[in-house]
Amino acid sequence: MRAATTLSVVVLASAGIGHAVVSSVDADIARVDPFKDMKNRPPAGHGMNVLLVGTDSRDRISEQERQRYRLGGRPCNCTDTMMIVHLSQDRERVSVVSLPRDSYAELPEHADQNTGQRHGPHPVKLNAAYAEGGPGLTVRTVEKMTNLKIDHYLEVDFTSFMRTVDVIGGVRICTAEPVKDSYTGLNLAAGTHTLSGGQALQYVRSRHVDGASDLGRMKRQQHFLAALIEQATSSRVLLNPLKFRDVTTAVLGSVRADKGFRTDELLDLGRAMRNFSPSSSEFATVPIAQVAHPVKGVGSTVKWDRAKADRLFRALREDRPLATRKSRRADSAATVEVAPQRIHVQVENGTDTTGLARRVDSELAAAGFRTTRAPRDAQERGVTRTVVLYDPRWDRSARSLAAALPGSELRPVPGQGATLRVIVGSDHRQVRKVRVEDPAKAATAVVRGDEVTCG
Repeated sequence: MRAATTLSVVVLASAGIGHAVVSSVDADIARVDPFKDMKNRPPAGHGMNVLLVGTDSRDRISEQERQRYRLGGRPCNCTDTMMIVHLSQDRERVSVVSLPRDSYAELPEHADQNTGQRHGPHPVKLNAAYAEGGPGLTVRTVEKMTNLKIDHYLEVDFTSFMRTVDVIGGVRICTAEPVKDSYTGLNLAAGTHTLSGGQALQYVRSRHVDGASDLGRMKRQQHFLAALIEQATSSRVLLNPLKFRDVTTAVLGSVRADKGFRTDELLDLGRAMRNFSPSSSEFATVPIAQVAHPVKGVGSTVKWDRAKADRLFRALREDRPLATRKSRRADSAATVEVAPQRIHVQVENGTDTTGLARRVDSELAAAGFRTTRAPRDAQERGVTRTVVLYDPRWDRSARSLAAALPGSELRPVPGQGATLRVIVGSDHRQVRKVRVEDPAKAATAVVRGDEVTCG
């Protein structure tokens, strides 16, 4: 997720401001050699493949920021996020494929970077490759799993992510439903928000927003990257040499990159991508067969759908687009975690409008919810915003019901029981249809950048 911001350097360089601006921070880039002594690598395809990794390093984050953005946990010295960014040979398209950090992987034989001890091939979660063997073992493992030759390696941490977003002036995010995660402190109402660096970090780190966990988080990371690209390309930051310098300093000042990815490469790519826009980008997650594949000694892993994954990586190797040019889905139903047929609802009227509770009860029943069919007036009157009252034990059901009532507020009531209460406010317009969708299927759908940015 943080690694994705490094891509903005390529976009920003499209202004052609000059070699000196980027060269001034080139010396600050920490260099690694992830390709040292690598043998039997996959054949080169067309275009360029960049492995972007985000680590959970937080050494340079202030104590105030740690507390405000819930960054107090211990880092695991592993890759928190991993993406393959494919730049087409004609530089007119970028394809971003997220690799789940818990993906089942088999490490090749290697020496442990901490102890020097030799290890034979063994199963792990993908993010453990970095902990055991650093960038080199990470690249070897990804190449083995994808049969893609990695051309460049870029690594970014929390600090550069936050600073880059702040220097650009924030990134605009749209959400049709409230987004809340008590673990990261994220709390966004439905609508449009301009996120600062710290808020953006909360947004892309949140795993407890819905039932999709890491898969849902990766979709939000992809949406954020599309929005970041839109902000960078549509604002005047590209035409302001001082602002451009500030952004490149924020990004490159804490990046680790392979020795071959230098100033000239950044500028050449930037100049080739002058017309880059969200519609030129596409995002996907590697196809998944099983989201909780148990492995002895490793735990629950994400197992790829090997046949579909091979087709996806073959498309990258052959420099073909992943997304098809099609219109937006005609079905406007919201996807939810729990089927409405499993959710019990009591509807109450919090306004002075006669018959409102009866109408909403009928609308919810028509959408599949198991209403009591006995609507009533609420004790609370003059309610302006519709409220969903729920027992925290039924939080997933509450989120599904709230999705059918756009703009509604979720309010926990411990001990209430399995029946959810809806106090209808004067803001109610209509009940939105909902449908259950497999989180893995939803997460791996290919989308273009202009389909996920604010319209």
